[in-house]
Amino acid sequence: MYHRSIIVLPDDTVKSITDAINSATESLRIKMFLFNDPDLIEAVIAAKKRGIEVKVMLNPARRDGEEENKETRKMLEDGGIAVKDSNPNFGLTHEKSMVVDNRLAFIKSLNWETKNLTETRDYAIVTSHPHEVEEVIMCFEADWDRRDFNPGESAHLIWCSGNGRARIARFIDDAKHSLFVQNERFQDLVIIERIVRAASRGVKVHVMVRPPHTLKKEKLIEGVGGLRIMDDVGIKIHKLKFLKLHGKMLLADGCRAIVGSINLAPGSFDDRRELAIEVHDADIVERLHNIARHDWENSHPLDLSDAGLLEDLEVRGYGGSEKLVLNVDEDKKKKNKHNKK
Repeated sequence: MYHRSIIVLPDDTVKSITDAINSATESLRIKMFLFNDPDLIEAVIAAKKRGIEVKVMLNPARRDGEEENKETRKMLEDGGIAVKDSNPNFGLTHEKSMVVDNRLAFIKSLNWETKNLTETRDYAIVTSHPHEVEEVIMCFEADWDRRDFNPGESAHLIWCSGNGRARIARFIDDAKHSLFVQNERFQDLVIIERIVRAASRGVKVHVMVRPPHTLKKEKLIEGVGGLRIMDDVGIKIHKLKFLKLHGKMLLADGCRAIVGSINLAPGSFDDRRELAIEVHDADIVERLHNIARHDWENSHPLDLSDAGLLEDLEVRGYGGSEKLVLNVDEDKKKKNKHNKK
């Protein structure tokens, strides 16, 4: 019987992933943006030692040239594991996936970094459905061999570059009553427009995001602009209090969800290798609904006023507010006028 399940971090811990690695009897295919957690490195090397065929594909460097996987690559190669850089046809590979024994696929928002296992809100969907597992394998092997991968219009999963923007836009368009979105970045105008349209047709929209100072300075204009557009039409925008948000999750009408690696930004849709999955499984959706409610209760509104942005960017020492052409004095006047009413 085929099934899907969900891992929610940090609630579920790394054990559910290491158990899957330890259960492998034939092969492991791992594609990862960042990989440095000692327990997972040890589990993968131990799998190789017991005779499992292991292939690991790592993103070689960030756009700024920082090579964060260098030490891990050496450790894996010293353990006899075949390691390759991810496909150079993409600006970077942000996909986080694993296939165990050609029978079980993990589609994740989380990197294999210790902080993503212990400090951040993150998700993974585990599926044994053959057509979904097969797509992850096909993409892995195509990227490994530097071949094109195009699952076409009939793709079961959500791929970037490829069908990502269209699938997520359609998911939002189909929302009728409620839409909950957790994502680090809201920069893609097509998706922002779809979220605004959902709100305008009466869908109750809740957005969770990381604060503006976590954006790169060159992305502040589009990142903050997108948030303010949504805020201006009355969409509630919050940030988590006690966890860092790294997960990418959409939940619509309490009956369907998308989980994966895709940030809602043009670069993710057009220039990166990304992977997500849409699920309708009642138990998974119920768990996500409960997490969404919990996270919303443990969050607070993001202050997107000029004064709030100045506080977030300058007072905290991150800088970049000059790019946003803030008018703090005028903002204060508007607030005072509003308070007098």
